[in-house]
Amino acid sequence: MPRDYIAFDIETAKIVPGDDFIWKPHRPLGISCIASQQSDEPEPRVWLTRGVDGEPAPQMSRADLAAFVKHMSELAAKGVAPLTWNGLSFDFDILAEESGLADEGKQLAMNHVDMMFHVVGEKGFPVGLNSAAAGLGLPGKLEGVEGVHAPVLWAERQFDVVLKYVQQDVRTTLSVARECERRKSFAWKTRKGTISTMNLSRGWLTVKEVLNLPLPDTSWMTNAPNRRDFYEWASAAPQ
Repeated sequence: MPRDYIAFDIETAKIVPGDDFIWKPHRPLGISCIASQQSDEPEPRVWLTRGVDGEPAPQMSRADLAAFVKHMSELAAKGVAPLTWNGLSFDFDILAEESGLADEGKQLAMNHVDMMFHVVGEKGFPVGLNSAAAGLGLPGKLEGVEGVHAPVLWAERQFDVVLKYVQQDVRTTLSVARECERRKSFAWKTRKGTISTMNLSRGWLTVKEVLNLPLPDTSWMTNAPNRRDFYEWASAAPQ
């Protein structure tokens, strides 16, 4: 039976120089907005903070971010799993810091389903969300916008563009999860343009479950990702 999810994605507020988005030296980054979508919701929900004029604030307040974390915690207690694409090493790390609810953020992070981390755990390398959507024949990310540019667009008050972007990321994340569960297989489009697949007969695993998988053979790779780099901020769990 398919798992019930709440997919979510954040957009950061601080403008980080360069296009490679090396963000950790520039934290705290703030969060401009969040989109979420539960399995039974037809469209994503937007979370943001509004100023006294009713316009979106430069970044979300700690109280509003804490409310979102509490919302996810309540859903998780009812069996609704938080769902992300690379949320373990990015979205949850920032959300735990910005909300002031570090312990709750860490607990949610370690027990949620991060599909990209599952792929890393099985294959030893990450796959992009757009590549996953392309491999599955699904609509991908919003064209013409890159996540690294979202803080600039938000600062320029192009709120609708950023909100459309983050909502489409959430739609794509949830649709990838559903389609893979239906097929019992994950597929992605490689850089060579071919389609590769990964067995998913057990469904998507939580972060903690992925950590129980044997380490994949990455001897053929240079600078292979280390699992610990994804979760070390949240847990002292063994590699």
